[in-house]
Amino acid sequence: MPEQLVFAMEVFLNGLMAGVLYALVALGFVLIYKASGIFNYAQGVMALFAALTLVGIMEGQVPFAHVINAIFGTEIHHFGWHVPAFLAILLTMGLMVGFAYLVQRLVFRHLVGQEPIILFMATIGLAYFLEGVGDLMWGSEIKKMDVGLPQGINDWIDVTTFNIFDYGFFIDNLDIVATIIAILLVGALVLFSQYTKQGRAMRAVADDHQAALSVGVSLNYIWILVWSVAGFVALVAGIMWGTKSGVQFSLSLIALKALPVLMLGGFTSIPGAIVGGLIIGVGEKLFEFSLGPALGGATENWFAYVLALVFLVFRPQGLFGERIIERV
Repeated sequence: MPEQLVFAMEVFLNGLMAGVLYALVALGFVLIYKASGIFNYAQGVMALFAALTLVGIMEGQVPFAHVINAIFGTEIHHFGWHVPAFLAILLTMGLMVGFAYLVQRLVFRHLVGQEPIILFMATIGLAYFLEGVGDLMWGSEIKKMDVGLPQGINDWIDVTTFNIFDYGFFIDNLDIVATIIAILLVGALVLFSQYTKQGRAMRAVADDHQAALSVGVSLNYIWILVWSVAGFVALVAGIMWGTKSGVQFSLSLIALKALPVLMLGGFTSIPGAIVGGLIIGVGEKLFEFSLGPALGGATENWFAYVLALVFLVFRPQGLFGERIIERV
């Protein structure tokens, strides 16, 4: 019995840590939806592209090397230098800001006032385009990411704090770092959206594009800003997931796990993204621990979506979402 109790505690805490990683991806969805009313299907691919770019810059990889070699018959792959992690992160963030500018100028500037479904379809096209560019630019092989974040089992927690009943207790250092970063990130985003002029303008744009334009809000500037912030969040998520499981194209699928998080927390709530992520992370781990063996295992693949379906039936706006009231 004590062994099962300690194991359940370990599962619970690891679920919290996994939920934080889900929430980091969901934050990008919330930011863009909150500021522009667009459900950004490309958020997961943005995290993948940011992670690919970061690794490519750090390793000194030549962008589009495969295309260049195929056209000119050369054999170039690397510049011959390595870039420090901090500088590479800054360069990658600069590229994500440039991506935000191009998205606004080439795509969404022409879609002002269009129906939400049209904007959503645009993000689907953007996702596939960005995934293809990432493949051509950096290659499709799995890459290892190391930006200096601590990894491995935390010995202090294992030995000093929770070594009870003569059973081990294991928490990953990377999960602890991800939790701290997520808390700081959410706090900064909440302060930005609630107490800055740009944050209030973002909310005005989300309510009504035309009305925001009529009172002097620059729609182009706000959309570039919000896509840049979402790109930064995607970079943070890409670093965490890439460090944890390697940078590979399946990384873009983490966006699918973020959908139940949004349904639970609400599409317009930044704290809701964190709470929803924690509920999903803990729920799927504990469900697998308690009922998984009786149900044949692999319940983590579908538990989050079933839970989200229940929320859609009884509270479609989510725990922290705004209740929509329309006059008929």
